[in-house]
Amino acid sequence: MRVITREMLEQREHELLSPEATFADGSRGRERYEEPDMLRTCFQQDRDRILHSKSFRRLANKTQVFLAPEGDHYRTRLTHTLEVAQVAGSIVRALGLNPDLTDAIALGHDLGHTPFGHAGERALRVARANYRGVEPGTPEANDLFRHNEQSVRILRLLERNGRGLNITLEVLDGIVCHTGNVRAITPEGRVVARADRIAYVVHDIDDAERAGLLSEHDLPAEAREVLGSSSSERIETMVHDMVKMSAREGDIAMSEHIWQAFCQMRSFLYENLYNTGEAKSEEPKAMHVVENLFAHFVTHMDEVPPEFKRTDDAPDVQVADYISTMTDRYAIRMYEEINVPRAWSHSTR
Repeated sequence: MRVITREMLEQREHELLSPEATFADGSRGRERYEEPDMLRTCFQQDRDRILHSKSFRRLANKTQVFLAPEGDHYRTRLTHTLEVAQVAGSIVRALGLNPDLTDAIALGHDLGHTPFGHAGERALRVARANYRGVEPGTPEANDLFRHNEQSVRILRLLERNGRGLNITLEVLDGIVCHTGNVRAITPEGRVVARADRIAYVVHDIDDAERAGLLSEHDLPAEAREVLGSSSSERIETMVHDMVKMSAREGDIAMSEHIWQAFCQMRSFLYENLYNTGEAKSEEPKAMHVVENLFAHFVTHMDEVPPEFKRTDDAPDVQVADYISTMTDRYAIRMYEEINVPRAWSHSTR
């Protein structure tokens, strides 16, 4: 059999991909130099490192929208991540961009999410703000913890017991720029940012319908007419539109009427699902768990595992690192161990 080497794969990229693609042999490199792999490009290595990391496996037990859902078909942070990778992959392959770089960014984009999703993220911000004497909700407080920045921190510093995974700069940039108003330096990173939004809006509608919290006819009629009346129709509409408009504009883009329909659908979810309603009923409890764990560990630093006790970091940073890696059930178990009395047993003679 013929062996396909890294050099051959890199050459194949130049033969098959668009000139606008990010080529592996043109990568800005890693923070620490490594000898190139014989069989894989640098972006393929990054994808594999992320896929095999402990942080990636933990996503299976982290909240997407519904806390501890009673059912096997609700999304978790892991299934959301896989759906982002699929949507992004469909777009980049049609545009001739780099699928390996796209996979690496998509698979790593949410590694820094806390237990209990965005509720846990808010709780960790509040806890750190209180610890530092900063008013919660202010820009300074909000900068104290962001899951996209934590994803990069995990890959750079916390994985492999503090050694990090030494990921390429293009992947790290795409991960940190997948949310907010920042713009990734690569077109692949910009695709993942859009694919993340497409995936969570579409599948959160699906989960809300499954939970009986919304029906298809509750959704904005105008947006449904533009995007479609099912999950598959909505994804297909937005993916096809992004491919067509990006090819036309020479940058990652979506047509105005599709984008406006998407924004209308997303606004509806914020008003009727993300910020209110039954799906949020357990969030105060979840936030209490995170805040309680933070308060405990920041005053019991001897109980923080050694891999999080970096001497250059303040205690609240070390504790935030530890809590951010917890799954929902691990956080609950730790909370119970700290706060719930155990049954006392004593054998009698």
